[in-house]
Amino acid sequence: MDPMAWHKLILGAVQGLGEFLPISSSAHLILIPKYFGWEDFGLAFDVSLHLGTLLAVSVFFRKDLVRLAQSVFRPGLPGGEADRRLVGLLLLATVPGAIAGMILEHRVETVFRSPHLVAWTLIGMGIVLVAADYLFSGRKTVAEITVPMALLIGIAQGIAVVPGISRSGITITMALILGLKRRDAAYFSFLLSVPIIAGAGVLKSKEILHSADKTGLLLGFVGATVFGFLAIGFLLRYVQTRRYTPFAVYRVLVGTFVLTHLHYF
Repeated sequence: MDPMAWHKLILGAVQGLGEFLPISSSAHLILIPKYFGWEDFGLAFDVSLHLGTLLAVSVFFRKDLVRLAQSVFRPGLPGGEADRRLVGLLLLATVPGAIAGMILEHRVETVFRSPHLVAWTLIGMGIVLVAADYLFSGRKTVAEITVPMALLIGIAQGIAVVPGISRSGITITMALILGLKRRDAAYFSFLLSVPIIAGAGVLKSKEILHSADKTGLLLGFVGATVFGFLAIGFLLRYVQTRRYTPFAVYRVLVGTFVLTHLHYF
């Protein structure tokens, strides 16, 4: 296989893992190509990666998503009221992230791609994640999320436009601080990824249509889909009995490595 094809497949896998594990996919997609001197594959490739993670989370939670959709379009079903409430909370929590994405889009593609900044956001968010995990012993479930809680989680998601923060990392952290159980925090974070990724994918889908490298886009898409699906299943099982400490340690180690090797980036 062509080396560039391998690069695209690897970056797809990195996107899939980093989107759902609290380690920041955006940080790794910035740092890995810079460190190894790989080519920048452009916006169309980035869109294909995000669509891959969208497919991963949609397939993994297909039963949940169908149930939530039915609660909206078939309101007479049993349990529909609770599911419609969850849909409303997810849509509410999506708004701050969408606004932040539109306002900061240019900075995300330029200023925020600094390896120095990415290193510090990796370290800082890693410390905050592990602190939240140890200091806040959550007992609440997704059914107990209130409107203010959903809004705060949404605001946290908006901050995640800065590379290195991690969308899953900061939304899980906020959910933990607000008292959710580890698994419920991850579950809500994963469901919350569906509308934000879908919205961004639809807005930039024309980039894929105009790309001449359909094979490369497919490789990235497949890598993101497969590894995203695996990452979701792994994290939901892992956090039932264990803490987020290994992810925080990993973030700090990567950030420290970047700061001490900035000349390579």
